[in-house]
Amino acid sequence: MELSKQNKIKNFFKRYGVMMIAGAFVVAIALAVGLTLPATQQVSTVNLDFTSPMLNAEITKDYSETELQFNENLGRWEIHLGIDFKSDDNKVFSVLDGTVLSVENNSLEGYVVTIEHEDGFTSVYSSLDENVLVEEGDTVKGGEQIGESSATATGEFDEAQLHFTLLKDGVEVDPNLYIDLENK
Repeated sequence: MELSKQNKIKNFFKRYGVMMIAGAFVVAIALAVGLTLPATQQVSTVNLDFTSPMLNAEITKDYSETELQFNENLGRWEIHLGIDFKSDDNKVFSVLDGTVLSVENNSLEGYVVTIEHEDGFTSVYSSLDENVLVEEGDTVKGGEQIGESSATATGEFDEAQLHFTLLKDGVEVDPNLYIDLENK
């Protein structure tokens, strides 16, 4: 009887031992990869020199992907995947060198300029005045004026402000992580 049990165990390991070892190997690799990846995506911006989209500006609503903020104009609570700026001179500047992808106008966001930059970054400037200074296809430098803020974003503002959004590889990211807004 004892010999029969030993044979069954031997046969089991002969039959399934390789699959068990392979499964353990796959689990070990998955754990190693999962533990070495950062919890949040931190992007190397060593060669990128971001500038502020407005000078001497006040932040009227900061970025928040987790905390709901009340939008008085729309009368609802929402996350805010950008930063709203207000400044006395209303001038809006490109935050990096790049190429203008689009210049559009819609009733909710007003005039919107979208600029593509290096390393997968895209910046979006909403609620601009109708006298936008760039056109689709234009090349701009960081710090170059692209327009002026206004109250054309009916979904957000009663007075001239800029709604600024920064994307990395097509996903909104917190501009505070890349732009020194303390020294705007």
